[in-house]
Amino acid sequence: MAVLNQRTPTPKLLPRHGRISHKPLLPPRLFHCSATAPPKNRRLNSKTLILNPVTSRPPVINDPSLKSTWTHRAWVTGGCSTVLISLAKSISASADSHIWVQPILAGLFGYVMADLGSGIYHWGIDNYGGAETPVFGAQIDAFQGHHKWPWTITRRQFANNLHALAKVVTFIVLPINLLTNDPVLLGFVGMCSGCIMFSQQFHAWAHMTKSRLPPMVVKLQDGGVLVSRLQHAEHHRAPYNNNYCIVSGVWNEVLDGLSFFEALEMVIYFKFGVRPRSWTEPNSDWTEDPETTTFVS
Repeated sequence: MAVLNQRTPTPKLLPRHGRISHKPLLPPRLFHCSATAPPKNRRLNSKTLILNPVTSRPPVINDPSLKSTWTHRAWVTGGCSTVLISLAKSISASADSHIWVQPILAGLFGYVMADLGSGIYHWGIDNYGGAETPVFGAQIDAFQGHHKWPWTITRRQFANNLHALAKVVTFIVLPINLLTNDPVLLGFVGMCSGCIMFSQQFHAWAHMTKSRLPPMVVKLQDGGVLVSRLQHAEHHRAPYNNNYCIVSGVWNEVLDGLSFFEALEMVIYFKFGVRPRSWTEPNSDWTEDPETTTFVS
C-alpha cells in the first residue's frame, strides 16, 4: 500500500489591523468527547426533604407586626371570657353539688396536660412545614423565625402575642360552655385552655431578664409553676431538639429523657419520608442574630 506524505500547510500571512499575523491557519481537527453522557437531573425520591427556609424578615423598630390591633384585642377578650365562664360554671356547679375535690384535680390535670400539649405543638411547628403550609403557615413561619430572632417575642404587645391561640380557644371552649354544666369537665377545660392560651405569654417571660419581670412571675418561674428562663434557654442552643414545653416545663425532662420526640420523628420519617428540621446541621435560619445588630430602624 502506498503511503502518502502528509504535509503541514504553509502558514498564511494575513493582515490584521495593520499588523502581520504569524499564526498558522491549520485545518480543522475533530475532538471526540468521552462516551459517558452527562448525568440527567435526578427526580427527588419520596424521602428527599426540601426544607422551607425561614421567610420572616428581621424586625425593625416600631414594626407594626409586633403591635396589637383592635382585632387582636377582641379575640383575646373573647378567649379570656370563654375561659372565665368555664371556671365560673365549674365553681358554681361544685358549690351546688358540694363536690370540690374532683374539679380541683381536673383543673390540675388540665394544667399538666396544657404543658404537654404546648410541647407537642411547639415541636411540630418547629420541625415541619413552612410559611406556605395551609392553616398553620403563619404560626410555623413565626416560630421558625423565632429561633433566629428569639428576643422579638419580648417586643410583641400582649394581644398581638396571644390572639392566634385566643381565637382557637374561643371556637373550641364556647360550645363546651353551652353544652355542659359538669364541674369536673369544665374545671379541666377552663384550666387547660387558659394555660394553652397564655402559654405564649409564659414563653415571652422566659426570654426576659429578671429585672424586666414582675416579682411574682420570677417567683413562679423559680418555683417551677411557669417555665423558667434557664430551662427554655436550652431550647435555643444546638441541637435545638429539646425543652419544647412552654407552660410549666414539667414535661421537658420526661419527654427528653424518653426521647419521645425523636421516636415520633422516626415514625414520621419511615412512614412519610419527611425529615424534621432538627436533623439538619444548624444553619443561618437557626443561628440567633444578636438584638443589638438586628433590631435596626
